[in-house]
Amino acid sequence: MKKSTINEIRDRFDQDVERFSNLETGQTATIDASFTLDLVTEAAKCIAPNAKTVLDVGCGAGNFTLKLLEKISDLDCTMVDLSQPMLDRASKRLKEKTSSNVNVKQGDIRNVELEEGAFDIILAGAVLHHLRDEKDWELTFEKLFTLLSPNGCLLVSDLLIHDIPSLNDFVWEKYGEYLTSLNGEEYRDKVLAYIEKEDSPRSMSFQFELMKKIGFQKIEILHKNLCFGALAGIKNSKA
Repeated sequence: MKKSTINEIRDRFDQDVERFSNLETGQTATIDASFTLDLVTEAAKCIAPNAKTVLDVGCGAGNFTLKLLEKISDLDCTMVDLSQPMLDRASKRLKEKTSSNVNVKQGDIRNVELEEGAFDIILAGAVLHHLRDEKDWELTFEKLFTLLSPNGCLLVSDLLIHDIPSLNDFVWEKYGEYLTSLNGEEYRDKVLAYIEKEDSPRSMSFQFELMKKIGFQKIEILHKNLCFGALAGIKNSKA
């Protein structure tokens, strides 16, 4: 199947701002969404309690950064997303919660110009699965690595596949059952269809090994539930 283009992905998210603006129910198709928001941002606080800057990649309506600001309040925030309506909503919500700087940049993280070494925390929540081939993944992780400050951390939360085909089939069957339990078979089929068209997830082991290759000196798996997971990488082993 031909995958969605960047413009098609952007157009879909332009129309979905209201849903993604809800911290509790905005991503019910993502297993453990609320739990993961808390876990990832608490991990960021543990790793970088004195952080001054955060970059939120594919920020959507700003949920991850909003949750992080509950834990580290004095953060300059840079938000990157394909969708301008999402950025507009994220900016409004963040400015209501912090007096620190809030900067927004519309575009693809692979192309957006940002200062190297400028970010103590980088959040990538439910966004990297839009990458395509393995070179695409590698170049994107390399860029995120260069954007981190010397002791900065990258927190990734995303959709996953599994490297063992039979296990992958089982896990996605269980995920289908979860979707059916939410809203029935029609909803399940709709979600799985747009994942097939729009997304190109990779396994946690692929991402773990890629982060090691690029130079992250400490990597931790934070959480994994069926085809969703979260991990953290620290740029410098002194962190």
